[in-house]
Amino acid sequence: MLTITDQWVLEQRGPKARLDPMRPYAAVVEDELDANGVLAPTAVVFITNRECPFRCVMCDLWRNTLDDTVPPGAIAAQIRTALRELPPVRQIKLYNAGSFFDPAAIPPSEDDDIAQLVAEFDRVVVEAHPGFLIGGYAERCVRFRDRLRAFRPKAEATRPEEATKLEVAIGLETAHPATLARLNKRMTVASFQKAAAFLAANDIDLRVFLLLNPPFLTGGEAVQWAQRSIDLAAESGATVCSVIPTRSGNGAMEALADAVERPRLPALERVVEYGISTGRLRVFADLWDVGQFFDCECSPARRDRLQQINRTQIAPPPVSCGRCESLDACHLEVGT
Repeated sequence: MLTITDQWVLEQRGPKARLDPMRPYAAVVEDELDANGVLAPTAVVFITNRECPFRCVMCDLWRNTLDDTVPPGAIAAQIRTALRELPPVRQIKLYNAGSFFDPAAIPPSEDDDIAQLVAEFDRVVVEAHPGFLIGGYAERCVRFRDRLRAFRPKAEATRPEEATKLEVAIGLETAHPATLARLNKRMTVASFQKAAAFLAANDIDLRVFLLLNPPFLTGGEAVQWAQRSIDLAAESGATVCSVIPTRSGNGAMEALADAVERPRLPALERVVEYGISTGRLRVFADLWDVGQFFDCECSPARRDRLQQINRTQIAPPPVSCGRCESLDACHLEVGT
């Protein structure tokens, strides 16, 4: 059995993009259904910063990262640029292809400036590996929460229920212990639960990223473990779960060959429908570049159905397709 190491992952890579450390590499606005059932316009700022220290086998986010820590003031400058170029929104996601509380990626000296820039939003979402939420890094996360509250415009600061809400997204990927270990992510289900408990104890919301068909999980087993992973996210206090069909193209995924199975949209539908049926949290399908998973005439209709689920958290009538139903039955039988 192949042992995944940092060095092996690095050897499979292609080149990185050339980026300006003073600009985010992307910034978009999306609508996301909030906890009140209202579509909230949300800015998503993809920050340019030093690469994550973890070499996850399925990750391709390293393509848009730097080799060195950014100059002083660069992160705040990137956020200012994005906010100037985007329309007004209610929420903001600061995604940095790693961990927001990693000092090599987001220098702690910028926390005050960043908090002042985003404290006007109802919700601020950042991402972090459990390793940057427990131990010596925990204090920084709590201080950033406090900064957001302190810098909230005075008219709203007197109402605690309207304080800027900090939310941290954690890539659990899968609750399957052996598979999680083989992803080279340097985390366990136990460390995820510990980080989740820390967030809950400090009034910080939890969002979870899960993979459909991570390496080493195929067939019906992949669907079943995605569903179990949603259950674990809910049990750990998550309010949002995003299910991401695992994408190829980073070199390592191609090198794994038969250990990787291409996700199918019917399976993604089944997992997301399961999640919303529990009524315990909002479950979204990640539909970025979803066209790469089109493999049937019905695929556009399935994409549209998933978009509708994302916007309503209600499952519309299923898409009928004899070909996919036949393939799906075979797929599940092989995987069980």
